[in-house]
Amino acid sequence: MQNSFTVTKASGEQSLFSEEKIKASLRKSGADSDQIDFILQEVKKQLYNGMTTKSIYKIAFALLKSGARHQAARYHLKYAIMELGPSGFPFEKYIAELLKFEGYKTQIGQILQGKCVTHEIDIIAEKDQDQILIECKYHNQRGISCNIKIPLYIHARFNDIEAHALKKPNGTSKQRKGWIVTNTRFTADAIRYAGCSEIPLIGWDHPFGKGLKDKIDHSKLYPITCLTSLTSAEKRQLLDREIVLCNELQNNEKLLSSLGIKHGRITNVLNEVHQLCGHKG
Repeated sequence: MQNSFTVTKASGEQSLFSEEKIKASLRKSGADSDQIDFILQEVKKQLYNGMTTKSIYKIAFALLKSGARHQAARYHLKYAIMELGPSGFPFEKYIAELLKFEGYKTQIGQILQGKCVTHEIDIIAEKDQDQILIECKYHNQRGISCNIKIPLYIHARFNDIEAHALKKPNGTSKQRKGWIVTNTRFTADAIRYAGCSEIPLIGWDHPFGKGLKDKIDHSKLYPITCLTSLTSAEKRQLLDREIVLCNELQNNEKLLSSLGIKHGRITNVLNEVHQLCGHKG
């Protein structure tokens, strides 16, 4: 059956149905071999030619959620990042938190003077002698990639800021770099140009082994939008209060109560948070 069906990705591209891809994503969520086999069999029962990857995801997510919410939360990660919007600010704050975990001091939404114009920088991160100017490209829909226009634009902005800094007699001694971070992917041309121009890129799965999803799994800093025990409205209230991390909810019954959540559900939320943030997958 595995090679008999094609599936449709979010981009509209079609590819052969792959059991191994499903197994890998379920394994990463913390599911054991019995859970994986059961979910795979259920997916295959409902599989048809041209089925969307989103439909396959929904089947697997529902089955995980009925068994272990924290596993479903991890499996939901890619969608959860897209639910941080619609504005890009929660994503910027979230990326800043990931950088703090790596030892950076961060500032969000700073204005820097360039030689020609001023520039709003999404995140400025500093560690040791490095100063990183980060442009965040957030997308709340699947199938969107950052094309070559993004690194071209960022390169021009960075050069303008550098040109101004070099004019200052007592400028910073830090080594300044420009980064681009997105929750989706980069096109091949964007990756090629950024590599040639020495602009580090961080995408959902780029660079290999060090992409956004890898950083999240390593740090255990999951966004609150992962949680299956909160409603969309409750998550939005937390984001409006600039709370983006699940671990900000740990042992914080007062905060959850302020959202109007009853005691029984608060216990469920805190249990999911504990299992999710403490999970060793």
